[in-house]
Amino acid sequence: MTMDATLAGHLQELRRGTVVVASLIALRAPGYGYSLLETLSRAGFEVEANTLYPLLRRLEAQGLLTSEWNTDEARPRKFYRTTEQGDALAETLRGEWSRIDTAIGDLSVKSGSEE
Repeated sequence: MTMDATLAGHLQELRRGTVVVASLIALRAPGYGYSLLETLSRAGFEVEANTLYPLLRRLEAQGLLTSEWNTDEARPRKFYRTTEQGDALAETLRGEWSRIDTAIGDLSVKSGSEE
């Protein structure tokens, strides 16, 4: 396996969990899939539709999102919104992310001082 392939695989693993947290946070205000893709992209989360839509369905099945169809427009759209449970999970995951970031920073400092 080349270094580029190895890096790509690790980046994909790292991004997978962050997209869950980012989606739960972004959908505190109702949004539909395509607008969420744009919001995430503007924030620096590159995710493809064929990855995002199954994620939204999974989060809804887990009770972390709710959805409803808006049929007022010419083309019906399914809007998602973070549930109370989803919001609590997002906050817990953000706290854990912060803890891990601090731990990695501490490791970097310690390993740098031992050289």
